[in-house]
Amino acid sequence: MAAEQKQKLEQQLWNIANTLRGKMDADDFRDYILGFIFYKYLSTKMDLYANTILKPDGLSFQEVEGHQEETTLLKEIKQLALDKLGYFLLPSELFSELARRGNAGGKNNFILGDLSKVLTHIEQSTMGSESEEDFGNLFSDLDLTSHKLGKSEADKNELIVKVLVHLDEIDFDLENTDSDVLGDAYEYLIGQFASGAGKKAGEFYTPQQVSSILAQLVTVGKDKLKSVYDPTCGSGSLLLRVAKEVKDVSAFYGQEMNPTTYNLCRMNMIMHDVHYKRFDIKNEDTLERPQHYDMRFEAIVANPPFSANWSASPLHMTDERFSAYGKLAPSSKADFAFVQHMVHQLDDNGTMAIVLPHGVLFRGGAEGHIRQYLIKEKNYLDAVIGLPANIFYGTSIPTCILVLKKKRQHADNILFIDASQHFEKIKTQNVLRTQDIDKIIDTYKNRKIEDKYSHIAVAASIAENDYNLNIPRYVDTFEEEDAIDLTAITTELRALATQAKTTDATIAGFCTELGIETPF
Repeated sequence: MAAEQKQKLEQQLWNIANTLRGKMDADDFRDYILGFIFYKYLSTKMDLYANTILKPDGLSFQEVEGHQEETTLLKEIKQLALDKLGYFLLPSELFSELARRGNAGGKNNFILGDLSKVLTHIEQSTMGSESEEDFGNLFSDLDLTSHKLGKSEADKNELIVKVLVHLDEIDFDLENTDSDVLGDAYEYLIGQFASGAGKKAGEFYTPQQVSSILAQLVTVGKDKLKSVYDPTCGSGSLLLRVAKEVKDVSAFYGQEMNPTTYNLCRMNMIMHDVHYKRFDIKNEDTLERPQHYDMRFEAIVANPPFSANWSASPLHMTDERFSAYGKLAPSSKADFAFVQHMVHQLDDNGTMAIVLPHGVLFRGGAEGHIRQYLIKEKNYLDAVIGLPANIFYGTSIPTCILVLKKKRQHADNILFIDASQHFEKIKTQNVLRTQDIDKIIDTYKNRKIEDKYSHIAVAASIAENDYNLNIPRYVDTFEEEDAIDLTAITTELRALATQAKTTDATIAGFCTELGIETPF
């Protein structure tokens, strides 16, 4: 039933999203529809919580306004809500109330001004409280004055009212605390927007198939985590995916440079019912200004931007993240800078898994030096997993996953897995199927060796290859071609020659009948 409910909700939300599709590009209507869904979520949570508090008094939240003890009741509810939910809304500011006012009497009544004030008030309600940073500027991308919504104020209002009314008709079923149907549907929408966003998708979304692999790799042998961290967290999909693999994650940490994506990540966390006290997401450049520098994490996952530019400033040579290596990653390829950053943040009992372009396995120069240091001096590299090409939105390049640990159980070898040929092609995209993912995880867990798929390389073998990790050096995928039967080919050629003579004779006969010369 949960699966059917989830699918129904996903379709309902996507249909409403399409109301905005013709008005603006994917990035813009993503921000509007996800913002409105989030506003409805906050309203519904506020209403449910306030009704629980007021139940002994025989009141509902909507009945408080106009009550003789309105001021006292609202003050008490606000104090409790700020601690429990992290924010506060008045009964008149609830989503359902604005949708009702916008469509009262079946007319298009003007509510844009009120809606803008409500969204601002949600953020203002947190000022001075513990949740202020987590809710600050959450709706900054929801510009209700934008011409993208319509030419006139009336046009903008009509579109917004239509969206609110449609959303108001959907039951988010938030009273069912055992279900995360809404959170999953929200994640589905983010994925749908990513699939149509082309190259920009990589800025905020990791495909679920890849998220699943990374999450399972860092949770092997564990059912609880003290902490999980993503230094390039995007929409937060990777962090949330890790939580699905264990019974409990005590705290989520992340950093995201793009302000819009940072807002999306915080919304995504809250929509998945992660309490604001359990997550700490920062909006900054991770390599230049790390916000969790002194912390160490039990699980770290990342899908950083491939071969991104960074400063590679000489000043970083005094930074503990980079100083021991003696060299910095090139300014045009930050891939190993992210690896070094994550190693620095990794706890002694932790596991990190990072998606990178294949070039990190074999490129020389500073990257080759850093790669050798990680393997020879620190012995942190536990596995190298090659993925199929064309599984990420916006790029068709083949990628790999590096798994690193500071205290490795199999300290004398490195596991290589070549999963590059195990996928299903759907339209223009390659997709890892459930059996493909399961095979990767099973091979990693049990350190399996399989012909043309996986190999365990000892330290001496890695050294002999000059610390080049290119997977074909270790996993032999060469397929010997079938032997050519020369006798059979000779017989076939003779038969073709005989057939050609017969054909020539037939054509010559036709030419004689027509009184023309033969072509040969």
